[in-house]
Amino acid sequence: MTPSGDTPPVRPGDVRDGAGVPEPAAGHTGARLAAERPELVIAVPRGALLADTLDVLDRLGIDTTEVRENDRRLLFAEAGIVTMRPSDVPTYVEHGAADVGITGKDVLLEQPDREVYELLDLHYGHCRMIVAQPEGADPLERSMRRLGAVRVATKYPRIARGHFAATGRQAEIVEVKGSVELAPLTGLVDAIVDLTASGRTLAENRLAEREEIAVCTARLIANPAAHKLKAAAVDDLVARLRAAVPR
Repeated sequence: MTPSGDTPPVRPGDVRDGAGVPEPAAGHTGARLAAERPELVIAVPRGALLADTLDVLDRLGIDTTEVRENDRRLLFAEAGIVTMRPSDVPTYVEHGAADVGITGKDVLLEQPDREVYELLDLHYGHCRMIVAQPEGADPLERSMRRLGAVRVATKYPRIARGHFAATGRQAEIVEVKGSVELAPLTGLVDAIVDLTASGRTLAENRLAEREEIAVCTARLIANPAAHKLKAAAVDDLVARLRAAVPR
């Protein structure tokens, strides 16, 4: 009603409700919201991959300003971005909370049962999964000769177990959550399986690389249903990423 109590005049496109009050033309609000909402929700990893990932998204025209300015906020619906630990990205993508995501190859190797599609190597976040042991010694060989088995500490038990099994060695895997470099220095284990980029942390702790398991970089993954139902948007994202990421 107007302040005078009169019913406002009908304008073209108006629809009146039960009280005679004009409503917005059908579809206008929904169309506006749909236009504002990104078609794809992207799971973005915090930590070492965050800065490079945001740089790539910027090159695609996705505004990441709010993400950069909010260390504690996790969901950025306006940009279609949700941030989380890299190890959680496959979980959110698998269950459809995000359509696509970016995470390290190390995460995918450790979680091979996740039902996600690996679509693209993004060629950044380069590091290597390795076996390392104390400098100037060969505790792995010594333990194999004396005990027929080795003890290895890692944050990646599945990768470590698979590597030693594939190379015909029995290994007791000790899973740790903190600084894995400490484990061989205290005599807890013979060696470690971990990621290294520059090798600096290994050198500072007097550890030496013994074997390389895998080379790891950032990867784009997708939810299988989203890959099918939003195929055009996913294919477009892949094409734009290929053009945006230097090889």
